[in-house]
Amino acid sequence: LQNYHIITTSELFGERAATSKKRKAVVNPEDIIAQATALNVGDLIVHRQHGIGRYLGLETIEVFTVTHDCLALEYSGHDKLFLPVENIELLSRYGSDQGSAHLDKLGGTSWQNRQLGVKKQLRDIAKYLMDIAAKRMLKTAPTIHAEEGLFQEFCRRFTFVETEDQERAIMDVITDLAKGTPMDRLICGDVGFGKTEVALRAAFLAVQNGYQIGIVAPTTILARQHYHTFKKRFEGLGYNIEHISRLVSPTHVTKTKKNLESGDVSIIIGTHAVLSDSVKFKNLGLLIVDEEQAFGVKQKEKIKQLSDNIHVLTLSATPIPRTLQMSLLGIKEMSLIATPPVDRRAIQTTLCEEDPIVIQQAIKNEIDRGGQGFYVCPRISDLDAALSSLKKSFPDLTVVVAHGQLKPTELEERLMSFIEGKANILLSTQIIESGIDIPNANTMIIYNAQLFGLAQLYQLRGRIGRSTRQAYAYLITPHGRMLNATAVKRLQVMSTLDALGAGFTLASHDLDIRGAGNLLGEEQSGHIKDVGVELYQDLLKQAVNALRKKGTIGNIEEEEEDFWSPVLSLGLSVGLPETYIQDIETRMEVYRRLGSLITNDQVNDMKAELLDRFGRLPLEAENLVATIKIKILCRTANIQKAKSGQNGVLFTFRNKQCAYVDNLLKFIQKNSDFKLRPDSKLFYQWTIDDIPTRVRQVKAICKELCKLSLTETEVN
Repeated sequence: LQNYHIITTSELFGERAATSKKRKAVVNPEDIIAQATALNVGDLIVHRQHGIGRYLGLETIEVFTVTHDCLALEYSGHDKLFLPVENIELLSRYGSDQGSAHLDKLGGTSWQNRQLGVKKQLRDIAKYLMDIAAKRMLKTAPTIHAEEGLFQEFCRRFTFVETEDQERAIMDVITDLAKGTPMDRLICGDVGFGKTEVALRAAFLAVQNGYQIGIVAPTTILARQHYHTFKKRFEGLGYNIEHISRLVSPTHVTKTKKNLESGDVSIIIGTHAVLSDSVKFKNLGLLIVDEEQAFGVKQKEKIKQLSDNIHVLTLSATPIPRTLQMSLLGIKEMSLIATPPVDRRAIQTTLCEEDPIVIQQAIKNEIDRGGQGFYVCPRISDLDAALSSLKKSFPDLTVVVAHGQLKPTELEERLMSFIEGKANILLSTQIIESGIDIPNANTMIIYNAQLFGLAQLYQLRGRIGRSTRQAYAYLITPHGRMLNATAVKRLQVMSTLDALGAGFTLASHDLDIRGAGNLLGEEQSGHIKDVGVELYQDLLKQAVNALRKKGTIGNIEEEEEDFWSPVLSLGLSVGLPETYIQDIETRMEVYRRLGSLITNDQVNDMKAELLDRFGRLPLEAENLVATIKIKILCRTANIQKAKSGQNGVLFTFRNKQCAYVDNLLKFIQKNSDFKLRPDSKLFYQWTIDDIPTRVRQVKAICKELCKLSLTETEVN
């Protein structure tokens, strides 16, 4: 073959994405939050009508040979309330801060008064948040469009297959950039799940349209990694990409700032140095903020100033509670990337007291399989003792030490020796919590783990498990020392969050533990403690939606829709028997999901899922599905209670006076079996002994009442 030269397609056309099957998106924000707020026995709960109580567990109540699964709740004075499982949506978790909470008294007025006070305060918060959104919508920002040919070529340089939710996030950003109003979008996704690819494509669109891009990262290491990633991806396209941080010489930084101001630099990447007053842009169009939870107040204020008339894209695996709350409320747009890369394994996390044997064995196992390990300490003063211990246990291993007080060149040299595999163990502070991507390092020891924050622990753990190899994280606490309750809660959350894509779940736990922060610049924790964090979020979202619908504050009591759930007494045995679903947590999850369904199609889909997961539904489960369907109809028809027996069925309307009374009276005139009683309750008479026949008849009547309650437009 001397007269031939073989040229591959990658040499001719560049690297192309592999053509394997795409991974389907598996979760959405609401599903994850439902998982993160699962009920456990002993938890404080909040009932929408009765207030704060304690969840005692799931009990099966039997009345006249009819069984019904109920949630047992305890209130002040040891009073008990049994809530039917089909009404479980009336409950929410109180939150993690349960120490100062007091149980409410059943039938008392204290709960209603507290709830009313919180709603009044939420009107101000809702108006403030809506003002933020409205003012942002009135501002203009660069209109950035994608030119199909060049953009598609840039996308083909991505050598992996986009997951469905990654594609959705990319499309969300493309849509936002083309609107002409400032984009403010959060991309929430685990480490290694593809957030950077979203940022790369947004950056390409911006520079293609003639705008500059600023990229801000919290650490020099992460900024340096982004610089190399962007340089490689934009290679040969003619755009000047520069990097400023303490790893770059002052002379080069000065030159870069000058070229940025003149427009010769298209993309600037760096730490908070990018946000300094000495950095001036000629035509800034897009600001990308990576790991926003790591920035201080001063940097965030600067970001606010810069973001008035430009697009802002925020990337985070664990957004701070305030950002998460604003995203869930729809004030800040959010795209969730929750699908892991192909063959990625969840990290096994172990929480244990300090034990030299455990640490030595963990490191030995990693070294024996040809891997590398991290040993992380919270303070620089801890490093010497740890280094001495490691050298004593493993005299033949190479250990490098890294921390923030090293000279920039020395720090980079040490990190590069570990990245290139010349060192077995990297002993460091949390300086490596972001920016290091080493597939061969898959064991991490976190010493004095109780001193780290929840997001820090999650980011640190994200340095391992970035390949197909199983990774192990050890959270080490001091031997025999009592830890405070908050630290224990953080560590317990970390040890249980072992699923892929758990960063969003962690953020919602953080929202639960810490609260949402001060949206109005004033303390709100007292109001959150009054009603619990989960209900507080729901009430705030309800207030925001009411304002969004009306466009003005008006009479918010009338605008907000009260949360209620129809109560049904149909003589059916209802529940999910233990013989059908043995695991109590799984049963509670199914109950919670069933309780939140609002359409008949959703119920049918859920029934199909149960059939697929657990097999043929027993009678009690079939009855539960039928009850949920009737409950949905009752809600549409404004029916608060439905009680059936051998002689007929009695319907109690939610507002005493039926909202569609004119249509109902005409209907009764045509159907003499219906009687509207003086107390506004509707009675239908029958003589039916067979309970299933009664249930079918109740369902048929509810369908008729639904038709009466809907306008002609809604019916069509």
